[in-house]
Amino acid sequence: MTPPGYLPPLANVIDLLVDAVCVVNDQHEFVYVSASSEQIFGYRPEEMIGRPMTDFMHPDDHARTFTHVASIVDGTASPHFENRYVRKDGSVVDVMWTARHSPEDGVRVAVARDVTGRKRSELLQSALYAISEAAHAAADLSELFGRVHEIIGGLLPARNCFVALHDELEGTISFPYFVDEFDAPPEPRRLDSGTLSGEVIGSGRPLLFRSDDAEHPCESVRAVIARRPPGHAPLAWLGVPLIAPRGVIGALVVQSYSGEVTYGESDLQLLQFVSTQVAAAIERKQIQAQLNHLALYDHLTDLPNRTLLRDRLANALSLARREVGRVAMLFLDLDRFKDINDQQGHSAGDQLLQEVARRLTGCVRESDTVARLSGDEFAVLLPRIEQHEDALRVAEKLRRAMHQPFAMKGGSVRVSASIGIALYPDHGESEDTLLRLADDAMYAAKRRGGNRLLMSMVPPAMDD
Repeated sequence: MTPPGYLPPLANVIDLLVDAVCVVNDQHEFVYVSASSEQIFGYRPEEMIGRPMTDFMHPDDHARTFTHVASIVDGTASPHFENRYVRKDGSVVDVMWTARHSPEDGVRVAVARDVTGRKRSELLQSALYAISEAAHAAADLSELFGRVHEIIGGLLPARNCFVALHDELEGTISFPYFVDEFDAPPEPRRLDSGTLSGEVIGSGRPLLFRSDDAEHPCESVRAVIARRPPGHAPLAWLGVPLIAPRGVIGALVVQSYSGEVTYGESDLQLLQFVSTQVAAAIERKQIQAQLNHLALYDHLTDLPNRTLLRDRLANALSLARREVGRVAMLFLDLDRFKDINDQQGHSAGDQLLQEVARRLTGCVRESDTVARLSGDEFAVLLPRIEQHEDALRVAEKLRRAMHQPFAMKGGSVRVSASIGIALYPDHGESEDTLLRLADDAMYAAKRRGGNRLLMSMVPPAMDD
């Protein structure tokens, strides 16, 4: 029985605390650490006593911590602050400190509390909000992936990060976002080609392995590890499936080539937690991109439509005005297309239009635009031409290309093209004027028998 008024030794009482009590001298060395240190830092007290706190502190927090320590010593700072320590197993723990300085004894007395759970919850909520924001603010998938990489980097080490997306119809995996300190983005590959990302997508389960996992329970993982060249394989690899309502659409992966950076179950849970939001953001951007494509591209030929052509013409004219340059607008109509459509059917007509689109695109520069306006009418925008002869040369190339036989399922067919040309600033300065004059010149070429090109003869004074 404990006698009344009995007080156990203070050290025994302190060792019962959940928080760790630490005493640090002016040389920043631990001179006393209570038993709870092992729960927080992963080290027993005897492993910490006599060693400087920098041996355990996260290297990125050294400068910030010592600035705060100096303020505590001179009495100008709050006794409360937070930093990170690296546990014995390599994981990072967030610590909230309450510290006081005793100048008479030349020591600081501090109480350490593990707030990793709270910090992680705060980070996750912040990450989810940031991903949601990025899904709405990013202009395209590439921008979204870059922002997601930044967000994940705030949760766990993510120097090397990539996104693999699954094309269900083709059965392939592509890598639209791939940041790696050694490797270039891989080419698309079959889902069943034996890759780790393919394993994640195919199984719909997360995958974590380290370089010493030669006996990993997954056979495909063991096979990948076995065939990777020594010194080049990542030392740690973590991938989670991106699961949307329609199924697994891809994988989100981080990997490390450094022995100082590894991944554990807590990292897997973090990445898996945000992956649902990432998958939703990707799917939203994909749907948005598909809708934008439908609004701006012809469904049969996949060429820009009239709306996108006008937008690009406006940009080309704006640039030409600044640089005092020239722009050419070409309208092209197929001669005798109606005969082929009537005689061989709409399927043959559609096939011919698709072949025409491919042939036209192959005749121009990447910076030019080939558009389908309607039926068998096409347009070609030539920004940044030097002189009107350039437009004539391209138009003649197009005319000759159209006059060559087209291989069709029922045999080859021949068509020709009537082409009208209007130039900025020679014939007009507005979008509407150039489009109208190119259209007028095209119909004039058609009235003269077709299979020819005709430059607009309207002077700039006739501009709208």
